[in-house]
Amino acid sequence: MATVTLRGTPVQTAGELPPTGSQAPDFRLTGTDLGETGLFAFPGKNLILNIFPSIDTGVCAASVRRFNEEAGKRPEVAVLCISADLPFAHSRFCGSEGLTAVHSASTFRNPEFGLAYGVTLMDGPLRGLLARAVVIIDRQGTVVHRELVPEIGQDPDFNTALKALDLLP
Repeated sequence: MATVTLRGTPVQTAGELPPTGSQAPDFRLTGTDLGETGLFAFPGKNLILNIFPSIDTGVCAASVRRFNEEAGKRPEVAVLCISADLPFAHSRFCGSEGLTAVHSASTFRNPEFGLAYGVTLMDGPLRGLLARAVVIIDRQGTVVHRELVPEIGQDPDFNTALKALDLLP
């Protein structure tokens, strides 16, 4: 288990993020079209997993906007925004914001994702939702960067994540 905080109060996660250098755990999630998505949907791409509690919070929404902006500049990169929100919420948000460079996915049918990636919140008021994290997976399926954001209400370290991407072919 890892510990993050929510407004300073410790909250436990289901485990740990996959280690850098390891093969990314395979997963299936539900896309905004209600079909399955996962690692298989992004062959030949470097993949950013932007994981967060809910699209309907300011910090989560800002991370989706920021990664949309960055993905638009990098055709070799795909961004998958992941939360327990229903696919309809993801679709509504991205549609109203005009965000077309990111892909959204929900864990509502696939809670095993949060367990495999160690990001399911196990206690506290957000129990059952996902912690804020960024995982970058290269074209071969290897985890090359990971960040479990220590305070749920804090932005991920975009600069470090983007630097990790810049080192990839």
